[in-house]
Amino acid sequence: MNNILNDSIILVEDNELNNHHLELKKQIESSGYHLNPDAEFTKSLLKSIILNEKRYGYGVCPCRLAVNNKKDDLDIICPCDYRDPDLDEYGACYCGLYISGEILKGKSKLKSIPERRPSPEQREILKNKSISEILSSSTTPMWRCKVCGYLCAREQPPEICPICKVERERFEIFK
Repeated sequence: MNNILNDSIILVEDNELNNHHLELKKQIESSGYHLNPDAEFTKSLLKSIILNEKRYGYGVCPCRLAVNNKKDDLDIICPCDYRDPDLDEYGACYCGLYISGEILKGKSKLKSIPERRPSPEQREILKNKSISEILSSSTTPMWRCKVCGYLCAREQPPEICPICKVERERFEIFK
């Protein structure tokens, strides 16, 4: 097993990592997101995601421990469920792979981001709740793009609509 993993690391460091970086950058920029511009740092995170894909069969976030059970790890498959709230509140995701436009333009600086993921005990409680219970207790606003109708539930609308690419001010609260 060690030899397989070591061989994977060698492969990741070559073509695969560079191709993944270029494809991801193109994909997320077209969706209104930004990768951390520190290429060495970003590639080290992407390398870990690729290795996790090889280990587990899914690209779990490199900044959190996976349990090798996709159902239990769904919230931390990159991009994780916590990316957008972290971007809204702190300007970057927990591991720093995704950053806000403000940070990219140098108008804000990266800062420490606290862990937002619920503890294993809290996740177990949430697992036992029905979707309707979770949705009815949610206070998260629903945002609608006035141009294309894209809907998202988060504290703030995205910087850019991932569908039609208009800016944040073109969103309204959806009732």
